[in-house]
Amino acid sequence: MQSSVIKIYKNAYSGLSINNWYLSIVMLINRSGTMVVPFMTIYCINQLHFTVVQAGYIMALFGLGSIIGAFTGGKLTDKFGFYDVQAIALISGGLMFILVGYQHTFITLGIGTFVLSFCNEAFRPANSTAIAHYSAPKNKTRSYSLHRLAVNLGWAVGAALGGFLASFNYHLLFWVDGCTNIFAGLLLLKLIPRSGTPKPSDNNKEVVILSSAYKDKVYLLFIFLITLFSICFFQFFIMEPVFYKLKWHFNVRFIGFLLALNGLLIALVEMVLINYLEGKKHTLIYITYGVIITGFGFVLLNVLPPSAFAGVIVVVVITMGEMVSMPFMNSYWIARSNNNNRGQYAALYTISWSTAQVIAPALGSQVIVYGDFKLLWWLLGAICLIVTGGLIIMYRFRNNDKRLMDALNENAELAII
Repeated sequence: MQSSVIKIYKNAYSGLSINNWYLSIVMLINRSGTMVVPFMTIYCINQLHFTVVQAGYIMALFGLGSIIGAFTGGKLTDKFGFYDVQAIALISGGLMFILVGYQHTFITLGIGTFVLSFCNEAFRPANSTAIAHYSAPKNKTRSYSLHRLAVNLGWAVGAALGGFLASFNYHLLFWVDGCTNIFAGLLLLKLIPRSGTPKPSDNNKEVVILSSAYKDKVYLLFIFLITLFSICFFQFFIMEPVFYKLKWHFNVRFIGFLLALNGLLIALVEMVLINYLEGKKHTLIYITYGVIITGFGFVLLNVLPPSAFAGVIVVVVITMGEMVSMPFMNSYWIARSNNNNRGQYAALYTISWSTAQVIAPALGSQVIVYGDFKLLWWLLGAICLIVTGGLIIMYRFRNNDKRLMDALNENAELAII
């Protein structure tokens, strides 16, 4: 029995390229230093004595910088390759973290935060493109799952360490976050040989221009649906802990356990699950399953009676939806892209999540003000149901879309309608 379990996990983690393991190590180090952003609002109010409105504007600038940074990062990745963009974004982002720590006025902190988030998010499309580049077709989804594992473990370490350091000196957060960014960038340069996306030659520049992700209407529909889903999913980290505290009266320690349970389940289950599922069904099917499971998890908050067991059940269901859907979202955009436009596709996917991260807190708080938590959970379930319907439509028409794309690629004349 024990040997069977070991074999299952060995199979789940085998066959991945060494460079993808290196990228995951880089991401783990980078994410382990993620501690400024979770505490930025508290820092602005408690340490710099900004008003709540001013702190909100600072976080809004962070979100705006993220969106523009992701767009620019995608463009730069397609033009110069993912290798240089990753290294420059990590090192410049690290320097910006340290610099932002010395900004104490609303204007200078706002500008610094915008530039910082710009650098941070420019890294993501390049990193996503690199993962695709170093993956074999049969294990691209598992490669992204490994990456998600590193992100989740790093986030858990960073948040815990950040809370500890903040209790002594908030300024330490900026230095640790900055130094881990810089170290991650230098480690990338050390571990991974220089590589990048081939630059388009003169005879196929027209194809590259016309095959822009921003003209791919099918993909834009996908991004719209994923943005709606992401707005819902972020409530798991934003409003659900508040609900547990105010409505179900859980103590902070147990709420922390529930959030940690999410990361623990991902670490223990996701790679094995993806190894079992990958290649058996179309990616849109798995994404659809994951979205509806997540929506069901939110609805359970209105159905189950308040109890610790109910809290665990909700976290398990939502985490299952996350594990089934998100790795295959990456597989979907990779399948639609090529070496010349992969940065654009990755950028749009990153922008989708950055936009949702900006909208989610405002939407969640406003719904709670006007209709309490019950309305929020029903609304999230309804939105996930709408997204499910949209994904089903995309799946049913996938063959027409494929024939269109094949014909356009064959003639080197992309005119997506």
